Amino acid sequence: MTAAHLAWVALDGLCWLLAAAWLVQAWLVVRGMPLLPDLTKIAGGLPKLEPGDGPDVTVAVPACNEEATIEATLRSLLASEGVRLQVIAVDDRSTDATGTRMDKLAAEWQGGMHTLEVMHIRELPQGWLGKPHAMVMAAERAQAPWILFTDGDVLFAPRALELALRQAEAVRADHLILVPTLILKSVGERAMLAAMQVLSQWTIRLWRVANPKTRDFIGVGGFNLIRREAYEKVGGFAALRMEVLDDLRLGWKVKRAGMRQHVALGPGLVRIRWIEGALAVVRLTEKNGFAVYRYRVGLALLAAAGLALHAVLPLAALVAGGWTALAGVLTYAAIAAVYEGNRRLTLVSAWHAALFAPAVAVVTYAFLRSTALTLARGGVKWRGTLYPLRELRRDAGRGW
Repeated sequence: MTAAHLAWVALDGLCWLLAAAWLVQAWLVVRGMPLLPDLTKIAGGLPKLEPGDGPDVTVAVPACNEEATIEATLRSLLASEGVRLQVIAVDDRSTDATGTRMDKLAAEWQGGMHTLEVMHIRELPQGWLGKPHAMVMAAERAQAPWILFTDGDVLFAPRALELALRQAEAVRADHLILVPTLILKSVGERAMLAAMQVLSQWTIRLWRVANPKTRDFIGVGGFNLIRREAYEKVGGFAALRMEVLDDLRLGWKVKRAGMRQHVALGPGLVRIRWIEGALAVVRLTEKNGFAVYRYRVGLALLAAAGLALHAVLPLAALVAGGWTALAGVLTYAAIAAVYEGNRRLTLVSAWHAALFAPAVAVVTYAFLRSTALTLARGGVKWRGTLYPLRELRRDAGRGW
């Protein structure tokens, strides 16, 4: 048997192996994703909130140089209905008008069901990343039994927090994620979101997060709703002071501690303009791409190779022709089925699967770039501050 023939046999085998894996994944996603509750459709069946003496939820809103979005975020929170909020806006060393806009809104606010407090952080203590420190500062002032950690560029529908809290109480959750709806304006943005979602499902199956027997967990920076006692039990963000992936790591700690974690959908309830243009993913993953692999170079390179295979092998199968081409067709059919299974979450149609390969190529480049820049700089540079790689690795832990 010649070397060329061996290479052909190996290619054929890999293509069929990948096709089989994607077919199984499609079956799991199509069966699993419908199990996630949609709060916009089950609102009538959720229990009413019990009246209390103080706020129902403390909302921590850290913001660094978010002058373009912070006022809209805070106004959307203060327009919330059916729930009483203690909103704590934290100006985290902003060099723009973020703090000024917070103060102006606080001075105008007339109260009612909600309160608005503003904190200004001028200096970052040694051994801290900015966002975890800002969230710790806000959490220390929390008066409600629940804390929502969010971001300064998120928009909330009037009933978003009410429905989320009612769902959390109904399922007796300790930690609830209401998956944000991303505001997408182009085909490229939709293609990137859909591809990143299907790739993430190889490691995190959202429909299994609530199962205490699984390792699946989740945390989302735009909407981490957690019982205050659960937050304190896992050490809060003080235990994540040098954690770049603070939102995801919080979810990991909650699940690892054996507490109840749930995921809910609600198209339009929580909205965020996360990416502006398909290539924006490259910049957005600069800070946290290497952190996903806990700053281990070998693991990052192995993952990049795996991503590249997902992009290249199906196309190679189609080009090869014969029975190998059938493997490529089945792979793309399965990927399209996964896209369709995720449609309630992403609002992206299955035909975007045709752009899967270039989208995965961009993701692969973004993660490799994050790894290379972090190593070259000796740390993660974000918002003008360099966080040393030595300290990041020390506090990161070995895995998930």
